[in-house]
Amino acid sequence: MSYFQDDDKSNDLLKNDEIQKSPLQERLEREEREMQDKRHKKKGGGGGKGGYFFTGLIGVIIGALLVWLMMPGLVNQMPGTTTSNTGKTTINQVATEVTTDVTKAVDKASGAVVGITNIQEVTSGGFWSPQSTSDKPAGSGSGVIYKVQGNKAFIVTNNHVIEGAKQLEVTMPDGTKEVAQLVGHDVWTDLAVISISSKDVKTVATFGNSDVLKQGETVIAIGNPLGLEFYGSVTTGVVSGKDRSVPVDINNDGTIDWQQEVLQTDAAINPGNSGGALVNLAGELVGINSMKIAESSVEGLGFSIPINSAIPIIEELEKNGEMKRPTMGIQLVDLTDVPSFYQQQTLKLPKDLTTGVVITDVVANSPASKAGAQQYDVIVEMDGKKIETAIDLRKHLYNDKKIGDKLTMKVYRQGKLVDLTLTLTNSDSL
Repeated sequence: MSYFQDDDKSNDLLKNDEIQKSPLQERLEREEREMQDKRHKKKGGGGGKGGYFFTGLIGVIIGALLVWLMMPGLVNQMPGTTTSNTGKTTINQVATEVTTDVTKAVDKASGAVVGITNIQEVTSGGFWSPQSTSDKPAGSGSGVIYKVQGNKAFIVTNNHVIEGAKQLEVTMPDGTKEVAQLVGHDVWTDLAVISISSKDVKTVATFGNSDVLKQGETVIAIGNPLGLEFYGSVTTGVVSGKDRSVPVDINNDGTIDWQQEVLQTDAAINPGNSGGALVNLAGELVGINSMKIAESSVEGLGFSIPINSAIPIIEELEKNGEMKRPTMGIQLVDLTDVPSFYQQQTLKLPKDLTTGVVITDVVANSPASKAGAQQYDVIVEMDGKKIETAIDLRKHLYNDKKIGDKLTMKVYRQGKLVDLTLTLTNSDSL
């Protein structure tokens, strides 16, 4: 019996795609598969859990290698980074040079602002050791180079910056030091002029016009706050007020001697800024920074001497070394400081008179003495202007009169009003 179909019938089945396997054929194929499985196991290609784990581990390793190889390309695609030829990652930078009206003004004026060191003689030693003297810095401030003439450069600063100095040292913008000479100073306006060699001077300040400043106009303070370690600091603000008056105690006796005419600004001005520059947006010098109300409750209240007020003082100091002001030859006290008993019994003043200036002493051969002024005269009027305080008297005398001018006064003497006329002279003549 044949286990296979004949050729003709097989051909017909192949043509119809209907091949039927005999049981023998199926058994042979099954045995063949079992033999192949045994051979595969002998070669180590085993199946089961161990085979699957090994295959998975190989896949993880291959995947990690692919990710590692692709990382440089991925990093280069991240925003804000770039890869150099060495493979190192760097950060992109944008270099934008910003120029404003403030930076232009600072570029123009800052080179004229210098540091000033006040060097004084200091005595040291005690009971058990011999005393010795040495020169040491006592303070520092700022100054402004405003003029070069020949081999000299002239610097304006504050009087209190140079006061009491045995030696003055100027620090230039490039850090070099120059020994300075005092040209002149004035305690009433707190201004001083010093000079240095002009050989290293590269910038000179341009004087502006402080009278045309507007309230709210931007101004820039340049100086050395808190010392030379903050050399050339710049602060900005506005003109907070014009024609301000600040009381000043000239001799530190607790009594107000003078009303300083100043500009008010909210540009930060601190100790060390004194004598520095206040400039406008054109880079022009419009003020000399002078003082700041240093109270914890006060912020943004700085003061500067208007340059229009400073220029006549600067010129006089440069020319004569001092301010030659007219003098009357008298000593004064405000009437408000005199007890009411003495006002009535000694001065015999009208009860409705509450202000004026009492003459406490008259210098011999002075203009006041020659005009007939006497001790205990009470000045109430000068040149038709009401005089209420000693500050009013000084402002009229120093701001409105010159040496050689005539001055008329009205004074109360023992209850009667007396007219006096005197010719003002220089204090050097007394």
